[in-house]
This record gives sequence, C-alpha cells and structure tokens, in this order.
Amino acid sequence: MQLSPLSPIKDRSLYEQVADRMETLIAEGTLQPGDRMPSVRKLHKQLSVSISTVLEAYRLLEDRSLIRARPQSGYYVCQLLPSTPAEPTSSVPPVGVHQVDNSLAFRIMQAIRDPSTTQLGAAIPSMGLLPLNALNRLMGQALRQETLEAHSYAIPPGCESLRHEVARRLLSAGCSVTPDQIVITNGTTEGVYLSLMAATKPGDTVALESPTYYGLLEALESLHLKVLELPTHPRDGLLLEPLEAALKQGQVQACALVSNFSNPLGSCMDDTKKKELAELVTRYRVPLIEDDVYGDLHFSSHRPKAIKAFDREGYVLYCSSYSKTLSPGLRVGWAIPGRYQAQVEQRKWVMNHTTAIAPQLTVAAFLANGGYDRHVRQLRRAYETQMTKMLQAICTYFPRETKVTRPEGGHVLWVEVAGLDALQLYERALEQHISIAPGHIFSPSRSYRDCIRLNTSEPWTPKIEQAMATLGALIEPCRQ
Repeated sequence: MQLSPLSPIKDRSLYEQVADRMETLIAEGTLQPGDRMPSVRKLHKQLSVSISTVLEAYRLLEDRSLIRARPQSGYYVCQLLPSTPAEPTSSVPPVGVHQVDNSLAFRIMQAIRDPSTTQLGAAIPSMGLLPLNALNRLMGQALRQETLEAHSYAIPPGCESLRHEVARRLLSAGCSVTPDQIVITNGTTEGVYLSLMAATKPGDTVALESPTYYGLLEALESLHLKVLELPTHPRDGLLLEPLEAALKQGQVQACALVSNFSNPLGSCMDDTKKKELAELVTRYRVPLIEDDVYGDLHFSSHRPKAIKAFDREGYVLYCSSYSKTLSPGLRVGWAIPGRYQAQVEQRKWVMNHTTAIAPQLTVAAFLANGGYDRHVRQLRRAYETQMTKMLQAICTYFPRETKVTRPEGGHVLWVEVAGLDALQLYERALEQHISIAPGHIFSPSRSYRDCIRLNTSEPWTPKIEQAMATLGALIEPCRQ
C-alpha cells in the first residue's frame, strides 16, 4: 500500500492528519480488522513526517479503539463488533456454606471424547496452535541423551533444570523465587489438589469466587471440604469486602481462586487488589491457593502479576502449568507452596512419587532454547482474534439482550441470557453435535442456570460459525 505525502491543513496537527488518513483507510475497508498497520518507519517515509508524529497518530488511533499494539509485532486493526452487548454484573451467590456435589460436570465433560462434536464447552487449547513437532523432537532428544535420568524417579521437588527455567520465567509474573521453592506436579490440577490437602482438613470451608472452575469444585468434593461462594465481578474478580467479612467471622479456613483471566468469567484483578488480597490472607493467617494457569495468555503488552508476587509470609500457594500454552497431555505443572512446602512434597511422594521425567526434560529444553516467548506471542494473537470472532457471532446470532464478558486474556467467554435453561440448551445442542458448558457446573448451589461458558481457542471455521448460528436458534425454545 503506497500513500502520498500529507498536505498541511490549517488547525489540524500533523499527527491528527495522519490518524485521520489511517482512520479513513480502516472505514473504507482498505485496512480490515486483524490487518497489520504499516510500520512506523514505513509511514514516516511515505508521508514525509517524523517518527514521533506517526507514533502520536497511532496512540490517537488506539484511543479511538481502532488499532491495538501487539508486543514485538506492531500495530493491528481492531476487530469491530456489529454491536456491543452488555456485560454481566457482579455475581450474587446464595448466602451460606454448601456441600459440593459436582457429578454433573463429569457427565457433561464426557462429550469431549466424541470427535463428531463441535467442542465449544471444554476449556482446552487448540492442538493445532501448539508446538507439538518441536516438543516431540525435544522429547526424542531427551530420551536419547538423558537415558538414565529420563527413566528414573525424580523425588520431589522434581527435575532441577525445569525448576530453574520456571523460576526464571516467573520473574515476568513479579515472583522472585528459587528453584528449591518449586515443586513439579502433574499439571495445575494436581498442584491445586496437593495444596488443598496441605492447607486444609476435611470439614473445613474454602472461600471461592462465584462462579468458579468446576474442576476446583471436584477437588473440594473429593477432599470433603465445604464451600462459601463469594460475589465476583466479571472484569475485576473476587470482591474483597465480603471475603474480609467472612475472615473476620472465622467462616473460612482457606481461599482458592484463578487470579488472571479466571475460568469461567475471564476476570483479572489489578495489582492493587492483588496486593490487598495477599495482605488480607496474611493478616488472618488463612492460606490462599492461587491458580494462574492463564497468566501467560494476556492480550495486552504486559503479563499481569501473580498474587504470589505480593506474598511476604508464604500464605499464598501458587499453582500453574504449561497445559494451556504448550501441551495439556505432557502434564507439566508446578506449585510454590510457601510455608506449606514440606507438606506438599510429602503428599506428592505419597500420591505418585514423581511427575514423569521425560516430559519435564522436554519442557525444560523448550524453555531454555528461547522458543517459548515467540510461540506464546503467536498464541495470544490467535486467541484474541478468535475470541473477537466468537463475540461477533454472539452479536449476530444470539438474542439482543444477551450479556457477555470481555476478557483481556485466556480463551473462555461467559454468556448470560435472562430466562435461559442452560442445561436444556446443553442437551438440545448435544443432539446437534455441539458441546457447551452450562452454568450449573460452576457453582455448588447450581446458581447460574441462565449462563453458559464457551471455549474460544479453536481457529474460526465455517463449522464453528454454523454451530454458533445453531446455538442462537436453540436459545429461544430453551427460555422460560
């Protein structure tokens, strides 16, 4: 695309003229949603203006929500929605402590095994976007070069080279930890489970954001723990005032949440709130299990910090994995249990002795060779584009009064339609070979009967577009 130099216009600064020229190109469709904008240097030469003028123009276009900067990639035209659906408000879960029975979630998630089903329900990454060939090559290399180590036990805390790489990468989350403070686990799920085992006893009550990840509810049920659901904002996460009130009254013995781009809401606490939360649990000496599995999947230029970054006395038990960014099947995760490390290591040894060594060596090699940063940048761009496509489909096919979240990372959307029977919609959709996650499974009180969670990780295809159109058509018959 060749642009002619600007002609000065009275009462319009140069950067405003540059911004107006580019806005016209976007409005006319020359530059379409998702397209890369001309580089700053290219525009500087073509329009005969300074680099600072182009940068100021691009900042103005960002303010107009027309373009967005992507780290180490440039500027891109924003995806424009045909309309702007409202967002859900803060949740209002029922008062009181609940026993957990989440057998419904297991039945619903079994649909994952059906290859003929369009998978919009399970929050799993797109296998086609993961670096599987590189991981396979590195695993073969590990098995050839580290024959004895790859087939041995790795007594907790796990493979040293992997713990070193994890500690190095956690600096971007604001966490300064040593490899010895990290315990390798079979994915985030085992890390959370071991942390709950170490920090609670049967009959204790755990405070959760509401709605919350159904897998966490399954862990709580298995450990005979009770749940106190707390109000949660779809953008900002758990409301701290109700939590502090519960802590003051001695209602809870632990807390658990997904800190960044939570599942299912996609909420993300800001740093001020994370610091306040870390100080709160420290003041009351109540452990907090933090699941940060989506933290690397941010759409902005900087990774959000972990709550663990503000933990000074070890009351935050931090858990994460590479299941959402590299491979769900390798099951490489970790915990930083703070003051509970000895208990977590002991329970890890009793439960399964070790996490398989070959996957640990494979992930450590991938992290060490510098490929992770490049891969995850591409993954974030793909997920942001695909989430916008899903939002566009919701605007097009779902009822006008539909409410939907606006996550700034991850790959799930929370959708609310007043009067919807989400379980009935799930059953009717499954008859059409479409899988969704009904809101029922994200609360022990089955509170979110008019909500569904959608997975946005898969690259957009006509099949997914048709599935969204079918879902939209099925909603009205499922409303009460």
